[in-house]
Amino acid sequence: MSKSYFPSWTLKTEGVIAPDERLPAHQTFAMGLQHVVIMFGSTVLAPLIMGLDPNVAILMSGIGTLIFFFMVGGHVPSYLGSSFAFIGVVIAATGYSGSGPNPNIPIAMGGVIACGMVYAFIGLIVMVVGVRWIEKLMPPIVTGSIVMTIGLNLAPVAIKGMGTTQFEQWYASVAVLIIGFMAVYLRGFLQKMLILVGIVVSYILYWLLTNIMGLGKPIDFRPLFDASWIGVPQFSAPVFQWEAIILIVPVVVILVAENLGHIKAVNIMTHRNLDPYLGRSFFGDGIATIVAGCFGGPGVTTYGENIGVMAATKVYSTLIFPVAAFFAICLSFSPKFGALIQTIPGPLLGAVSVVVFGFIAAAGVRIMIDNRLDLSTSRNLIIVAVTLIVGAGDFSLKVGSFSLGGIGTATLAAILLNLIMGKGSTRSQE
Repeated sequence: MSKSYFPSWTLKTEGVIAPDERLPAHQTFAMGLQHVVIMFGSTVLAPLIMGLDPNVAILMSGIGTLIFFFMVGGHVPSYLGSSFAFIGVVIAATGYSGSGPNPNIPIAMGGVIACGMVYAFIGLIVMVVGVRWIEKLMPPIVTGSIVMTIGLNLAPVAIKGMGTTQFEQWYASVAVLIIGFMAVYLRGFLQKMLILVGIVVSYILYWLLTNIMGLGKPIDFRPLFDASWIGVPQFSAPVFQWEAIILIVPVVVILVAENLGHIKAVNIMTHRNLDPYLGRSFFGDGIATIVAGCFGGPGVTTYGENIGVMAATKVYSTLIFPVAAFFAICLSFSPKFGALIQTIPGPLLGAVSVVVFGFIAAAGVRIMIDNRLDLSTSRNLIIVAVTLIVGAGDFSLKVGSFSLGGIGTATLAAILLNLIMGKGSTRSQE
């Protein structure tokens, strides 16, 4: 672990940018904006499904990211966004009908705060006793499988987002090719902005094909023109009920798995050992979730989209994330920006999701390759096979009113199979 609390962030203008390195200021700001744009869709989608105010979610993602940044001393590159792990339990706890504002938000927020407290407590334990017990529960065979599962579990969302009509599906396919073209052929700083550049080019193409040529559903700019420039999010105070707390707190298992998988993936991509910051990472994420719950926002988590963007751009500088947080906080008070983002065509968001979620799954594969895991052994093969199918198929288990979704079930399966099958060979013989 570094002797100083914060890195010195050495200036670097080309190649791979490590967590303790930085780009020039204007490029750092541009990269921060790119992360906000990529994270915006998921950060807004989760609260919409739960009936929460999306502007509160955006604000809490920015504040949560700053909390996380300071807790880990700027050593772990991550943006915190709305956690999808809370969707099922929040809907169950509040009896939400699925349309309009959720009238029972305060009840859910009490459970979110309790979950954050347990999460932060786990972080304190890791900070005191170390990470070996976490690593025993989640060795590379487990974390690699979980990271792959996160990407594969989201695959149906990406494919569905590519549209239902022939025009939308063909357009989305072209948009994927455009982003791929940007990744391969752009050079310099534009290559690091490949996803944002791909969105802009594909957006213009969609506008030409629909608004000008009339080939598909045109972009409706009226909500953008009608939206106000400044608006205050609708905050909600928490109410604590044991039924909701018992229902929501078990989500902490998924949050731990997501955070651990995130750090393990970043370890592999950056060739840095960030494990010493794992306890502080858990603790920071837990505190951020508590703060989000206090104001009516969904619990937050490290975002898989981060891994996708960083893998694509090779920029891991942690200074990008407070910049992204600053943008998110400012934009949470601007309904105009939210309306602008919502003009992005659904098929384009689906195309971007295909690329980003694919990068997440690929990061899990890389964890296994870099740890030389041998999938010819029955033990490893069973762990990976069961985890991937359970997660990709979104298999859910219910215990009373608590439902464990696909990623949670896959995480539990990977951990239990690893423990039950003992210490069989997990690495190839050299």
